[in-house]
Amino acid sequence: MAAGRERRAAADTFTARLKMQWHRARVGLRRSAVDYFRGDGSDWIALAGLLLTVPLIAATTLANSVWCSPAALVLPIVAGGLLLRPASLLALYAAAATALIVESVRLGPYTEGPSRVTPGVVLVVAACGFFGLLVAQFRSRVGVPWRRGGTMLFDLRERIRVQSKLPKLPDGWHREMALRPAGGQSFSGDFVVAARTNGGRTMEVVLTDVSGKGMDAGSRALLLSGAFGGLLGSLPPHAFLPAANGYLLRQDWDEGFATSIHLVLDLDSGDYELYSAGHPPGLQLSAGSGRWEEKAAEGPLLGVYDGAQFDPVKGSLRPGDVLMLFTDGLVETSERDIVEGIDRLTGEADRYVAGGFHGAAWHLIEAVAKDVNDDRALLLVCREGPTAQAAAR
Repeated sequence: MAAGRERRAAADTFTARLKMQWHRARVGLRRSAVDYFRGDGSDWIALAGLLLTVPLIAATTLANSVWCSPAALVLPIVAGGLLLRPASLLALYAAAATALIVESVRLGPYTEGPSRVTPGVVLVVAACGFFGLLVAQFRSRVGVPWRRGGTMLFDLRERIRVQSKLPKLPDGWHREMALRPAGGQSFSGDFVVAARTNGGRTMEVVLTDVSGKGMDAGSRALLLSGAFGGLLGSLPPHAFLPAANGYLLRQDWDEGFATSIHLVLDLDSGDYELYSAGHPPGLQLSAGSGRWEEKAAEGPLLGVYDGAQFDPVKGSLRPGDVLMLFTDGLVETSERDIVEGIDRLTGEADRYVAGGFHGAAWHLIEAVAKDVNDDRALLLVCREGPTAQAAAR
């Protein structure tokens, strides 16, 4: 009992209470900082910091206007346009305007020498404030603070990459994919969804090319990749493209069509079915003859009309055979038609026949369509012979 009273008395001391209050303040500040970074918290911390910089800049200007020009007030104004909400931004502008008036009075008329508050300085500060307010209003209307905007775009890009990840295949099989967006951007209108179905005995892969390219098609590609990933494996293979076609029609986009090719591969026997929706044909390399054969299935574009039918083409991959699927950006440009592009692609692919196709997808895009201003995607599925398996090990 006595020991318990002593502990309670020690806890009630001034030092203990001070430590507890300091801990609560640190936790509250940390939570406020996290909420602010996520865009959920108040911007009073940023506003207070920027308001403090305004008199600091003004005092430095009055002390030495040669090294710290009156135009330096644009620095907190630009930062405020990125950090603050419109209402808080107006308070910062009022402080900056007051600082300009004080500087103008203390430094004297601009006609008396350099480093004064000239009409040009006022116009520059006002213009920066105007554009900062426009940025803040746009950001507020969208509802995505700049602190969260870049993170959100990064998450969206990574989500597309995760959804495009090909499943691991059993021994004797090799798969790889390479994707190059138009103009070196991070978002692409080409995407892949893949899954092992039928108890893992079947691999289904869907390569899709959304109308448009780069950032313009990236948002639609993200939406479609999520929808197609949910449909894949949930429906029989022959029902996938009709369901995808119906989904696009329901979106009612102005530019809402897409091409797609759907591979259904039996990993035990090597037999496959290839469904196409207006997509370039697949190419199969026969190890026996060393020749490439086009595998062209029949089917219209996705999102054009309801009730479309998609008839598959069948084939089989024997040891040493390779199946190559790609989007039109790889083989078709304004300077060459698709036939010439396919010939060039197969000619480059022949260089990898002897050594195997490990790592070939990226190099093929570099060799065939490096500087093409279009999204490019290439998918390789190889059934390896004994020699290739030994080399891979």
